[in-house]
This record gives sequence, C-alpha cells and structure tokens, in this order.
Amino acid sequence: MSLLKRRAILGAIAASPLLSLQSTWAQQNTTLKISHQFPGGTMTEGDFRDRLCRMFAAEVDKRTKGGLKFEIYPGASLMKINAQISSMRKGALDLSLVPLSYAGGEMPEVNIGLMPGLVTSYEQGYGWKNAEVGKELNKFLLEKGIVVVSWIWQAGGVASRGKAIVEPEDAKGLKIRGGSREMDMMLKAAGAAVVTGPTNEIYAGMQTGAMDAALTSSTSLISFRLEEVSKSLTTGRTGSYWFMFEPLLMSKAIFDKLGKEHQAAIMAVGAEMEQFARKSAQTDDELVAAVYKKVGANVVDMNAATLKKWQTIARATAWKDYAARNENCAKLLKLAEKTL
Repeated sequence: MSLLKRRAILGAIAASPLLSLQSTWAQQNTTLKISHQFPGGTMTEGDFRDRLCRMFAAEVDKRTKGGLKFEIYPGASLMKINAQISSMRKGALDLSLVPLSYAGGEMPEVNIGLMPGLVTSYEQGYGWKNAEVGKELNKFLLEKGIVVVSWIWQAGGVASRGKAIVEPEDAKGLKIRGGSREMDMMLKAAGAAVVTGPTNEIYAGMQTGAMDAALTSSTSLISFRLEEVSKSLTTGRTGSYWFMFEPLLMSKAIFDKLGKEHQAAIMAVGAEMEQFARKSAQTDDELVAAVYKKVGANVVDMNAATLKKWQTIARATAWKDYAARNENCAKLLKLAEKTL
C-alpha cells in the first residue's frame, strides 16, 4: 500500500466520527429551549407572546413528528432578560421572543426596531419583512449569528401615574421610561427625565414613584397589570410613535446544526405565526383601553397632528443620532424612511 493511499484511508477514518456526529445531531430528536420575559400561560390564555411560543412549539413538534421538541421558559425564568440575544449569538440559548432593541448596547443597528416615529402603523411595520430595510436588517442579523423566525410588531402607549401624556409638552419635568436609547432621546428633547429598565420592572417603578410614566406595548400594559398603578393611558390604537419590533429569534449556530427539513419546519411555522401576532397585538390595542377604563383611568387616543409633532422631534434628535453612529445605521435608516 502506498504512503499516500494509507494517509487517505487514515484521514477518512479520523474524519468519519465527526461527520457521523454532525449527521446524528441533525437527525435525532432534539429539545430546544425558548426563553422570554413575559408572564406564562397556555396556548389559549394569557399574554399572546407566550401563547405564540407555545403554539409555535406544538406545531413544529407536530410537523417534525417529534423530531423537534421545545421547553418554554416564561418570565425570564431561564436567564436575565438582557442576556438573551447575546446568548443566542454564542449558541448558549436556542430561541427567544424578545425586543430586538434590547441588544442595542452591543449592536447599535438593532435600535431601529424601536425608533420613535419611524414606524407608525402595522401595515408599514409588517411591510418591512419584504422591503429593502427588512432584507438588510435580516442580512445584518444573520451575520451576527441571529435568525429571525417570526416578524412581530406591536404598537404601544403611555401609562401615567398622573395626567395623560399626549402632546410633547405633557412630558416636561416627568420621569418617563421610553424603552430604547432613541426613544429616550426624543423624550429628553420634550423635557422629560428618562428612566431605563426592562418591561417587568415598570410596575415597581411606577408604584414607588421612581417613574411617573412608562411607554410600552399594549400587551405589556395589560399583562404587567400597570392599570393598578396608573391614572391615565394614552393608547396606540389610532396610531403611535411607539412601534416595537419584537421578533421570535433563533441562534444561527443552533439553526445551522439542524437538518434541512427541521429548518424548513421552523421557518414555515414562524412565518405562519405572524398573522396571529398581528391580530393579537391589534386586539390588545383595543382591549387595553377597556381594561384601563374599567378601573377609572383617563383614556385618550393620539391623532395624526400630535403624532407628527413627536415625529418631528424624533427626526431632529434620535434619527439624526442613530444615522451618525455608523454606516450600517445610516443605511438602515435611509431604507426605513422609504417605507414612510
């Protein structure tokens, strides 16, 4: 046997266990973990974001005939909220339904997902997926190790311990939680003192007076029972400068290890969940008004003229600052403005 032939045979034998392991990992039954910060429930009751995760898990399990199973960890029970996206990038977490802007500290580009006044309707937000801005954002996230499984947008409103926050001048002198760096910049320009923190800390902040008001999604305004610590609500049902991109995400490192059939099932079901998400978010935009009215809160809506005032402030502050951060940010903002 020649030396070259012998080396080829030995090399094939050495490589075969690795190839076998990769093939086995892709074909064997696999259990994936889904993490999120919202209250847990069932597939039929509770916060729609938790329900979506459970519906997604059940349908993928069904389509893969048990090849992919899932464990759901609501209420930040698996890991800290702000660690979810970085953990997915490292392959240490499989999936998470999480506000994309929570990763703005490590990737400033993602703050476009909660840019004040940039998305003002569901039609516009959901249109991003197939628009240039969505394709560019998706490309960026893939390069950073993240797969967007479901595109989810939510409108938001303002819960206040005192008067309703409607016009920009209403925010002057108040301690308000905006939800992102850029949202905070707009609020500061309106004269507010900003308070930071994830959604599940809003109740305590408003209860103690550390926050006078908070901006968050209609669903969170309900799920975190903020009506118990609020006297006023500005809804997002007639339009809002607060629209958040809160997708179901997956670690690319984990996704790439799966077989093509399993990958296809995940992406197909993820896309199907988007209709449920949109309908549920819009239902909550209406429901939140009823919930707050029931406890006697002052409920107001936003009109187009007022929305324009906030957008003008945002354009001169948050948008300008975001575009100046790097070339990616400038490109994403330019593409997003095409959808206005």
